[in-house]
Amino acid sequence: MLGEANRDRVSERREATRREILDAAWALAREVGLAGITLRDIARRVGMQAPSLYTHFASKNAIYDAMFAQAWSTYEQVAERDLAELANEARAAVQQVSRTFFDFAVADLARYQLMNQRTVPGFEPSAESYAPAVRILERGVAVFGQLGLEDRADFDIWLALIGGLADQQHANDPGGDRFSRLLVRAVDMWADAVGLPPSASAARESRTARRAPRRAPR
Repeated sequence: MLGEANRDRVSERREATRREILDAAWALAREVGLAGITLRDIARRVGMQAPSLYTHFASKNAIYDAMFAQAWSTYEQVAERDLAELANEARAAVQQVSRTFFDFAVADLARYQLMNQRTVPGFEPSAESYAPAVRILERGVAVFGQLGLEDRADFDIWLALIGGLADQQHANDPGGDRFSRLLVRAVDMWADAVGLPPSASAARESRTARRAPRRAPR
């Protein structure tokens, strides 16, 4: 009994140290970029010698791998929470999914780059770390199928659209809302192209606008 408790405490300490190392790696990534991370700098942040890191991670790529898994697992938790109940109308549901992913993507540049771009030369996530991303992708395809969008190309174009807007937000208005404000319009253009009917609220607004009297030009 006592031995088991001791082993649990050792495991907890190791896990706490791993989390501290990952936190330091993320902090450095946000300061110097993902590719600029060094084991020496990470070790200095957590108060250990660089060789000591190898007792927790086999290599720098192993740290990237754990960061990748952490990032996608975090988004998976966000998606499960925020998309547990989708809007009844297909177009509104797609807008909901789009906003959830876009907001997560633009909240953290380093995290977004590791999740969605090949920023680190030579790094490939392991199958285990990639699993949350695969689950998210498969869930997205399934949701779109339930909405009547069974052509995988439609999903891929949507994916590229949201990713492109996130790229532009990071590149041209970091911390702002220039491309965030275009998200609904862009998704509506895509929805028009794939034949999704307008949402009832949008249709009502359109009818109201057509009925409203026009002011004479001054």
